[in-house]
Amino acid sequence: MDTKFDELLEFPCDFGFRIMGLAQDDLHEHVEVVLDVHVANAYKRLPGIRKSSTGKYHSISYTVKVQSKEHIESLYKELSAIEIVKYVL
Repeated sequence: MDTKFDELLEFPCDFGFRIMGLAQDDLHEHVEVVLDVHVANAYKRLPGIRKSSTGKYHSISYTVKVQSKEHIESLYKELSAIEIVKYVL
């Protein structure tokens, strides 16, 4: 992944992630296991879970303190690797 985050952002900074996955009650637990490894206590889950119109998917948002372009890219990769996650925005 070759992004231009380093040209657009000053690090460290807060960065938003929206994770969309299957509508399971433990979606946030799967996501937070990854976040705990990569950013420990430097993240905050935003209130609410958005549900798709069909009810098949849920969307949750986080604000994460990131340290570099590579940090953002590794988080995208690790979050996307979660089996029940469909998209990371």
